[in-house]
Amino acid sequence: MMRAACFVLLCALISTSSQARSSIKTPLPNPDFKIDSANHQNEGTCSFTVRLVTSCSSVSYTRDQISISFGDAYGNQVYAPRLDDPSTRTFERCSADTFEVYGPCTNQICYVYLYRSGYDGWLPERVEVYGYNTKAVSFDYNDWIPAEMWYGFDYCSPYAVDDDVVHSSKAAMK
Repeated sequence: MMRAACFVLLCALISTSSQARSSIKTPLPNPDFKIDSANHQNEGTCSFTVRLVTSCSSVSYTRDQISISFGDAYGNQVYAPRLDDPSTRTFERCSADTFEVYGPCTNQICYVYLYRSGYDGWLPERVEVYGYNTKAVSFDYNDWIPAEMWYGFDYCSPYAVDDDVVHSSKAAMK
């Protein structure tokens, strides 16, 4: 009886450990990601606060052009074509920059992509998005953003039918 209980406990620990390792997410390039210029439904009617934290391991500051796009599982996409401002030294090492971004209203945000154009490089630590009708979301990057490609996270489920499903699928992937 004791051996059986130990065996079950050992199997449970191994299963939990392997699930934790397989659910760790890192940002990925998405060469197929496109800005949906046709999606103008409710364009500019909702406000989002975007906070980008630059890693202390990044370059001292970047002059690169930084863009962001985020959205929900229903095709609502918010796009800010240029967040950087070299004259104010945005994205300095060990800093946080906050932006007010306007776009179509969304349901729960489940993806975020960054785009970098330039030669300096940039290492974001984290991207946080706050919206009126959505729960705040945070995406941990801790990775250099490659030049000239969309790079980030997509936790959207093609089978999601409501915000609880999207939230549950995101939580399950963490």
